[in-house]
Amino acid sequence: MLYYLFDYLDKHFNIPGAGVFQYISFRALGATVLSLFIAATYGKWIINFLRRQQVGESIRDLGLEGQMEKTGTPTMGGFIILASLLVPVLLFAKLTNVYIVLLIITAIWTGLIGFIDDYLKKFKNNKEGLHGRFKIVGQVGLGLIVGLTLSFSDHVKIRIYEQPLLSSTIGEVQRYKDIVHPTVTTLPFFKNNEFDYRTLLFGWLPEEYTWVIYTILAIFIITAVSNGANITDGIDGLAAGISGIIALTLGVLAYLSGNTKFSQYLNIMYIPNSGELVIFCAAFVGACVGFLWYNAYPAQVFMGDTGSLMLGGVIAVVALAIRKELMIPILCGVFLSELVSVIMQVSYFKYTKKKFGEGRRILLMSPLHHHYQKKGIHEAKIVTRFWVVGIILAIFTLATLKLR
Repeated sequence: MLYYLFDYLDKHFNIPGAGVFQYISFRALGATVLSLFIAATYGKWIINFLRRQQVGESIRDLGLEGQMEKTGTPTMGGFIILASLLVPVLLFAKLTNVYIVLLIITAIWTGLIGFIDDYLKKFKNNKEGLHGRFKIVGQVGLGLIVGLTLSFSDHVKIRIYEQPLLSSTIGEVQRYKDIVHPTVTTLPFFKNNEFDYRTLLFGWLPEEYTWVIYTILAIFIITAVSNGANITDGIDGLAAGISGIIALTLGVLAYLSGNTKFSQYLNIMYIPNSGELVIFCAAFVGACVGFLWYNAYPAQVFMGDTGSLMLGGVIAVVALAIRKELMIPILCGVFLSELVSVIMQVSYFKYTKKKFGEGRRILLMSPLHHHYQKKGIHEAKIVTRFWVVGIILAIFTLATLKLR
């Protein structure tokens, strides 16, 4: 909203300084500062409100050190992240941008799914919360919206230049063509790294059905990443910290993909209007860091499914929007390892129980962070080490821009 106000003031009244809102860097900085301010200032108020509503976490005794001490800690703290994210985005971003609209819908949609789950647990005494199949239905619905929008919107396009930009040609005008409804994505580690989803049709279906493949992939990615973030949210500060690292990396990738000179120089696809996602990612990072003020060990509040499902959903959609979804296994490696650890543990337990009559386990406990807790490592140290791993994966993801 502020973008349009200051744009109007600049064009019609020529007010000094009003034009600064045209710069993505300035608006991203403003979004970060505001999100941090909202989280730090109003987070305590939200925590006190949740405590008055007796929205305390019920803890099952799993034999983990310090676990039962967390009983009664307010949950649904995801509202702190949502407020800290959406308010700066609404103020600083271009609200007519298709990617911003898509991400606002994503944040509200996944936050609502998580809220219903938390609400059923806390106010309806339903220990299971929202049934898994209904969560999947909600995630599939969002995947359909995202997949179809990115497949058919006339505002979604990529720009292909005739040749990569060389250092000696920076600033020169090059020939290009805009491809509307693109079917390509970035394939890491390969030169001229553009993978066309049309190849997955194998000639069995006409090319116009590529949207089916892409939409199915979008559904899978959104479901996997949001559930991965949900499972990672098991100890103080883990999910919020990892999400902040991932969002910062995606913000860098969005800036490079939305800048004509950098995208040409790095020989990556230029995505018009995707630079606006930098504002969203900046607010996202600020919201995660601000939430850590209260969620770091020992946590004063838990984000609940209201926050964790939203974090994963937003990360997945940003990656899809900038055509970097095939980098998710690297960038979201912590989420992936947590999710895979649960799948492996449950599958192996069922298999051995059926074969030997007694279920056996691969890990001491799943998800993976609980395995390390069972080994006697303090949860604060586990979180710090997982953050370090997340930073290494983020650096490696950015390195793929040159490692081909």
